[in-house]
Amino acid sequence: MPRVAALLTLAVGLLDVVSALTPEWRSRLADLRVLLPAAASRQAAAFTVVIGMLLVLLAAGLRRRKRRAWRAAVVLLGLSVALHVAKGLDYDEAAASAALLGVLVLVRGEFRAKGDPTTRWRALGAALLLTAGSIGIGFLLLHLREHRIAGPHAWSAQLEQIVLGLVGVPGPLHFTSDRFADLADRVLLTLGLVTIGTTGYLALRPPQPRPRLTEDDQARVRTLLDRHGDADSLGYFVLRSDKSVIWSPSGKACVAYRVISGVMLASGDPLGDREAWPGAIGEFLREAADHAWTPAVIGCSEAGGTAWTRAGLTALEFGDEAVVDAATFTLDGRAMRNVRQAVARVERAGYTAVARRVRDLAPPDVAGLKAQAAAWRGSETERGFSMALGRLGDGEDGDCVVVLAYESTARDTGTVAAPDESASGAGVPSDAEPRLRALLHFVPWGRDGLSLDAMRRDRAADNGLNEFLIVSTLRQAPQLGVTRVSLNFAFFRSALERGERLGAGPVVRSWRGTLLFLSRWFQIDSLYRFNAKFQPTWQPRFVCYPATAELPRIALAMLEAEAFLVWPRWRDHLPRPGALLAAARRPRRECHLPEEDRTQLPDGP
Repeated sequence: MPRVAALLTLAVGLLDVVSALTPEWRSRLADLRVLLPAAASRQAAAFTVVIGMLLVLLAAGLRRRKRRAWRAAVVLLGLSVALHVAKGLDYDEAAASAALLGVLVLVRGEFRAKGDPTTRWRALGAALLLTAGSIGIGFLLLHLREHRIAGPHAWSAQLEQIVLGLVGVPGPLHFTSDRFADLADRVLLTLGLVTIGTTGYLALRPPQPRPRLTEDDQARVRTLLDRHGDADSLGYFVLRSDKSVIWSPSGKACVAYRVISGVMLASGDPLGDREAWPGAIGEFLREAADHAWTPAVIGCSEAGGTAWTRAGLTALEFGDEAVVDAATFTLDGRAMRNVRQAVARVERAGYTAVARRVRDLAPPDVAGLKAQAAAWRGSETERGFSMALGRLGDGEDGDCVVVLAYESTARDTGTVAAPDESASGAGVPSDAEPRLRALLHFVPWGRDGLSLDAMRRDRAADNGLNEFLIVSTLRQAPQLGVTRVSLNFAFFRSALERGERLGAGPVVRSWRGTLLFLSRWFQIDSLYRFNAKFQPTWQPRFVCYPATAELPRIALAMLEAEAFLVWPRWRDHLPRPGALLAAARRPRRECHLPEEDRTQLPDGP
């Protein structure tokens, strides 16, 4: 019913616009003049255009069962009935609006969803949308009454007439009918006032920022991580700053989520006592229903997927997590030949690796690592949501681990210098070689595990440096008290593996071919092959969703959350102060890497 009501509202809104812009029946206008002056009927026509445009905008809210959209639609439809009668005794259009008004009143129980959290950025969106709609309606009005325009009327002149009319200024066009000239002026001015008024209201009203992780939530989440952090390698990523959490009634479990384009997207398993998982999941689904958000989960384990399916969602395997047992890992054997050779080549080039807990690093060292990691990333978008923390060296993340690769050979690379370990536990930078070339950042996985968060490296460094760092992490795991390490996530790993086997069917081979094609943009195959080098244990991860019809929308929300789909923003293209001068002073360097090595250098987990 909400979808039907939305379609009907859209149709009535368009009918209002067209009805107000087309000529009225002369006989009806003659009868109307007995009751109302001509100026009143033309103003009613102008208001009808605005009502129609607002109904078109409200259709999306009605489809999502928003209570505020229903209230606004009911009020506007009531006004539409009166305006249709006042502008030209249009009983047919008035009857359509009245019928839809009656339908909305009868099904009012369907519209119970709360409004979305908003910010002042919506004022800019509303201004752009209303301005574009007003200009479109202006062009439609001039096109339908083109015979009323005197002399030549180029598109540029029409646009100028419309834009000036929105602010009440006469334009360059002249009309053969005073009545139509008055109608055009009234319609455009009314649209302009509505645009300005709506934008001003949204900009000046108190903002309601989207929820974030509060200090109290962080403290409670860390308490749960101390008790139950061993259960899921993604548990620590609940502390990502752009996530919110919803708690079970007992407070013993929570679900981390973020709302993206109407999708309430949870990540990983619920955190906490498994007996309290159903309570947290129930609160999550109840919150989604209250706001008419689509509930979805990305990256849950088999245990988490089972809990979500019991709550009514459907689980779909969409990849595997690579987990390496540090206690049994070895470079011996034919299967590890490529990794062994890469590590040996890097070691012969003079590289060494140091693993440190963040709490053991001095503040100047942390600041230097942050600056170097940002410089290596450059202008590339920071990706990650379900398996990324989004920060490095925060004071409260003392249990995180950074593994640093240094090169002893002196080169003019412009990177920060290696630490002098004799000065402090982690060292302080000095001007002497070696130089920092790459780093890995891990978050804790319970008491004895690590989960890979970020990989950063100098692109001019030797090939095989990432393999060297991961092997060094596994070698130094006993000193860190670590027995298991979670590496990158491999999307659709089983499909890639089955598709290259002897005897694979045409469907499996076609699906693998599609994934290889998409790997040109999303690093699907390269991440799988990079992870497979270390002979990990593959642990499946799942996506949970309410209905198959919602999968495309959920997929877009997932891509946006993981920053594979980034909407352009004008402020991202503005140069930072001093950036142009720094770029002019920076020496130009060229990096020549084999294509094979480029495809196996993931930007992150």
